[in-house]
Amino acid sequence: MAVEPEEKPPTITPVRVVVALCLVAPFVAMLWVSSYAKVEPTFIGIPFFYWYQMLWVPVSAALTMIAYKLWQRDQRARKGGGQA
Repeated sequence: MAVEPEEKPPTITPVRVVVALCLVAPFVAMLWVSSYAKVEPTFIGIPFFYWYQMLWVPVSAALTMIAYKLWQRDQRARKGGGQA
């Protein structure tokens, strides 16, 4: 009978916490509707409700890119691949 290698539980590191926060922040910001369900302040005639949501599009893309790069660096470090 073959003995299966024992799997290690997931390791929580500061980098992984930052990755998780980068990925969760846009969801929390968009799901907390009462924080931005208003008209004022307007930006070039656009109510706050709309421009706040549109602002999160590039912010979400940037946070996702940061999370991806941090995850890549973390995986290389775990495999002994050296510095980024």
